[in-house]
Amino acid sequence: MKLDVFDKLKILTDAAKYDVACTSSGVNKRASAGGIGSAASCGICHSFSADGRCISLLKVLMTNVCAYDCQYCVNRRSNDTPRTSFTPRELAELTINFYRRNYIEGLFLSSGVLKDPDYTTERMLEALRILREEYRFSGYIHAKAIPGTNSALIARLGMLADRMSVNIELPSQNSLRLLAPDKSKHSILAPMGYIQNRIQENSKELVQYRSAPKFAPAGQSTQMIIGATPDTDFQILNLTESLYKKYKLKRVFFSAYMPVADNAMLPALNTKPPLLREHRLYQADWLLRYYGFAANELLDQQHQSFNPYIDPKCNWALNHMEFFPVDVNRASYNSLLRVPGIGVLSAKRIITARRTTTLHFAGLKKLGVVLKRAQYFISCGGRQAEGLKFAPKTMLQSLLSDKTLTLYRQNFPEAPAEQMSLFDPPSMVQAQSMQEELRKCLTAPI
Repeated sequence: MKLDVFDKLKILTDAAKYDVACTSSGVNKRASAGGIGSAASCGICHSFSADGRCISLLKVLMTNVCAYDCQYCVNRRSNDTPRTSFTPRELAELTINFYRRNYIEGLFLSSGVLKDPDYTTERMLEALRILREEYRFSGYIHAKAIPGTNSALIARLGMLADRMSVNIELPSQNSLRLLAPDKSKHSILAPMGYIQNRIQENSKELVQYRSAPKFAPAGQSTQMIIGATPDTDFQILNLTESLYKKYKLKRVFFSAYMPVADNAMLPALNTKPPLLREHRLYQADWLLRYYGFAANELLDQQHQSFNPYIDPKCNWALNHMEFFPVDVNRASYNSLLRVPGIGVLSAKRIITARRTTTLHFAGLKKLGVVLKRAQYFISCGGRQAEGLKFAPKTMLQSLLSDKTLTLYRQNFPEAPAEQMSLFDPPSMVQAQSMQEELRKCLTAPI
């Protein structure tokens, strides 16, 4: 049966929903005279701008036909699902028409592997060429580079897209070998390295020639699936750190695995996506990028998983009380960043404010400090907050959000609310109670 363009759109946008790597554009660009579209570095997919507008991208596949048989993927060749493809012109016209109607502000384009990576990339290139050259579209475009694609085609793709990404998919070569036999670590990292080298070369060209064409000006990113394989948080976080260092990625995205296939090597179909684990990894990723933490500070060989009920920063602080309390009037910027309840912005405000005044607890809240959490780890002029109680129950209520406590009580409904002492030695009978589990969350070494 022949499908019209809207039937194709329904199939190919639904097939693209498993790719989470949509983020801020990271590039400022305006259309030249006679052109259409623009891009702002603060533009975010499925978010809101300062004036209240919803900013969105058309997130779609070129095709869901795929020569690969990755067991975790809904588009694998062995899966019985409706298949279709856009022609390059269909996709280009659809994007422009949606943009003109103010439905979208850009395009996020990925694809299954039709025939082979090179053939698929050529079709993606033609669609982007039509957008950029015929329609003179200057809006944001994020393009996925397919592992195994010829470097010459990747070079052309980078000249048409604002951001590029190569999905690493699974955290280890063993996991790839089991679940994605058509892919390898080399086939994924090779284009990632090529993109990074071209970005560096292009930055030098732009210094010499302002009019030089830009190659992927918003950089590159990648995505990892979490929970499909036995890979631990420790392995994932160390891989994330090395990707940032070696390939200068803008972001590493984590996607909680949603069961799409009945396979002995995959979680059961009734398994819930590990969304809380994904959330903890994003928090740890933030600590790597903005708070000066290293992966081996947050996890180690003996403790390879994050506590689900407390964020990584609080867990680190509770297990390194020798560094606290820090005096907000004297501590360095990096020391302030390690205090629970103090973020990047509030740490900068503290540094600025204390140049002209002595800070006290009453004024910290105005600077954005979350005193409910920070009060256990800071002092002002050598003094800690008056009446501060270091009782386990008090600390628990301060460091765990109401939502987290509610979640825990849902998981352990048999545990009475009064059993909230964190440091009392548990008996064997109480091993599954809230008291023991919460004690572990706050005091387990990392």
